[in-house]
Amino acid sequence: MGISHKNKRPHFQKIQREIETRIPNKKAAQLAAAKVEQEISNSTFIPNNSATFKQVFDNWWASHSKTLKPSTQYSLESKFNKHILPRFAHLKIQDISKEYCQKMIDEIAEQIDSVNDVKIQANQVFKYAVRMDYIAKNPMEHVIIPKNEADFLVEEPKRNFWTKQEIKNFFNLARITLDHQDYVMFHLLIYTGMRKGELLSLEWEDIDFDECTIFISKTLFFKDGKEIIQKVKTYQARTIHIDTKTIQILKKWRIQQRETTPEGKRYPSIKNVLTREDKRPLRLAYPNDKFDSFIKTHNLHPITIHGLRHTHASILFEAGATVKEVQARLGHRDIKTTMDIYTHVTRTVKERTADLFHSYIDLS
Repeated sequence: MGISHKNKRPHFQKIQREIETRIPNKKAAQLAAAKVEQEISNSTFIPNNSATFKQVFDNWWASHSKTLKPSTQYSLESKFNKHILPRFAHLKIQDISKEYCQKMIDEIAEQIDSVNDVKIQANQVFKYAVRMDYIAKNPMEHVIIPKNEADFLVEEPKRNFWTKQEIKNFFNLARITLDHQDYVMFHLLIYTGMRKGELLSLEWEDIDFDECTIFISKTLFFKDGKEIIQKVKTYQARTIHIDTKTIQILKKWRIQQRETTPEGKRYPSIKNVLTREDKRPLRLAYPNDKFDSFIKTHNLHPITIHGLRHTHASILFEAGATVKEVQARLGHRDIKTTMDIYTHVTRTVKERTADLFHSYIDLS
């Protein structure tokens, strides 16, 4: 809450004396005091000792949000509104203790698995509060993330990719049960390793049919029911080569896509490779829904849509591609991400390694 006009001058004089006490350099103190006086004049000044977490959050978010992509903004706002602000917003930031922070994190941990990310985001606000002199110490800094019973159990990680044979089985079923666009969608996910958002934002102009390449530079994000196309991160932008079979599938689909719709409309120039009936991009959840339903109907080994990226990578490794080649094709920021996939490659690769040793050393 701002300072009333009637009380501005006496209040400012008090604040000025406090600033001069804290900042011995006269010129720096005068500049700081002038800034506070301007804020008081604009009724935007919040005394540090009375600021609530929500007021500090608003100040931090005003600048921090400008550094984020729309999709990241949306995700973080949701996280704060759901888990952090309901527990902290009303409290004076200087009254929030370490004990309270630990209690809140323990409470959130009972509700969600991603509690560590909640702590990271809340911690950013407290760190900002320290930098801006709202508080002297960060009460969230040394909060411990509790572990649940499952964290202590050693389990074989679930296989989130398909083997070569499982891919063949999928396509045998897909050819006779899926409509053409859905078949094209899954073919591209498996044969290119693209992320779902990258595929749904893919435009025909991104495909070079002569050079057999696809240029990936954007991704699709939905907010409030509206599709938003945004640039991918710099390290994710890439050109990938595709095989002639995929080129032929895409050519056939482009012709079919432009045919007359059931409503009798014609679309001579369609922007996106995959579209709804009104030629808008597919909704973001569509590939997941279609894939999950297909797997359940045909009793296939369960994997996620993201698991198709892992499938693409594992087949590349099986075919002899290097880690660096796979990293570039998938658009991974660092090689560790690619190596994490490599450690879970198909049994075929592991068995082939054993066969290589046996063939080389065979003394019989």
